[in-house]
Amino acid sequence: MRAWLGCLALLLVLALPALAPLPVHAVLPDEVLADPALEARARALSRDLRCVVCRNQSIDDSNAAIARDMRVILRERLVAGDSDAEAVAFLVDRFGTYVLLNPPVRPLTWLLWSGPVLFLMLTVFGFARLWRRRAPAPAPEMSEADRALATALLDEGRER
Repeated sequence: MRAWLGCLALLLVLALPALAPLPVHAVLPDEVLADPALEARARALSRDLRCVVCRNQSIDDSNAAIARDMRVILRERLVAGDSDAEAVAFLVDRFGTYVLLNPPVRPLTWLLWSGPVLFLMLTVFGFARLWRRRAPAPAPEMSEADRALATALLDEGRER
């Protein structure tokens, strides 16, 4: 009986990933283009564009109204004959580089790209300075007068 329960538990654990929900795309049926090639281009581009309301969620996955508007604009630009770069540039001009899930490396984004490395270097530097301060200072040499006084006090303690 126990072996049967163990097999059932193992089967459930192995089946859980299959039961997990798959990502649901928020593209509504009325947004889908009739041309499959244009729709594939629109889907590929919308996966790399960020919803300006939802943080770190593409417009393809977002249910926000602004994300729907962005998907519609993107599809309109593609139908009008824009290239992929022109359609994305139109949205970037309208909403800023924030809409790009992978922003380009430019002078404006240098801090964004180098920030983690700079933070790590500053942290290591700070801990190194803190560690050096905590290093024990060498004990000062005792003078002859101090040594004689210490010997006298120790001898007096032994006599008691």
